[in-house]
Amino acid sequence: MSERIIKTEKPNIASIPAIVWGEESESAYIFVHGKQSRKEYAEQFAKIAEEKGFQTLSFDLPEHGERTDGERLDVWSGKKDLSEIADYAFKRWKNLSLFACSIGAYFSLETFGEMPFQKALFLSPIADMRCLVKQMMLWFDVSKERLETEKEIETPVDTLRWDYYNYILTHPVKEWKIPTHILYGGKDNLQSREVIENFCRSFGCELTVSENSEHPFMAEGDEKILEKWYREKI
Repeated sequence: MSERIIKTEKPNIASIPAIVWGEESESAYIFVHGKQSRKEYAEQFAKIAEEKGFQTLSFDLPEHGERTDGERLDVWSGKKDLSEIADYAFKRWKNLSLFACSIGAYFSLETFGEMPFQKALFLSPIADMRCLVKQMMLWFDVSKERLETEKEIETPVDTLRWDYYNYILTHPVKEWKIPTHILYGGKDNLQSREVIENFCRSFGCELTVSENSEHPFMAEGDEKILEKWYREKI
């Protein structure tokens, strides 16, 4: 990627710190980051999107970046944030598409299913949160009964919560009509290839697999893989 400077503005959207990247356009992407990320990480994507005529709107999820409001990162706060961001974006731009990474994709699946996005790009999506939570419970020897009793259990990956567990069991993704392209790492340890392939079959998504990439796509060579995929799919 070149080191060129991209125009930015920094609105607060319903108290959510955000960045709008690129020259004025009628078209834009909402960029939803994953865990251990922040709105500034959209820069590579935004530069390529601008070349293709899109602005990019990125923002900080709870517990990330400049967020200081005390919200906890979970499906309820995620859905609230994404709904507020979408309200702003659909008023500002004529044409909207979506990029979402990891848990940001899960929040998007829970929030955006009926919204008129032109397309969606998912990087390492958590397409089935039930499988991830059940996998975590196996990793750390946490039974359903123990979780029900203790309500919250810290693990090296994340906090397991009884209310979250019950939510995901009763809210599987049943509908997703947005044309979607997925980039998945063949060494992803958070969602199995079977889960991703089943999701793609269920909702007609196009799947690209980078066999040697892991979930974060941050190893040597991954930046070029991402850039190539962005240029092909944005």
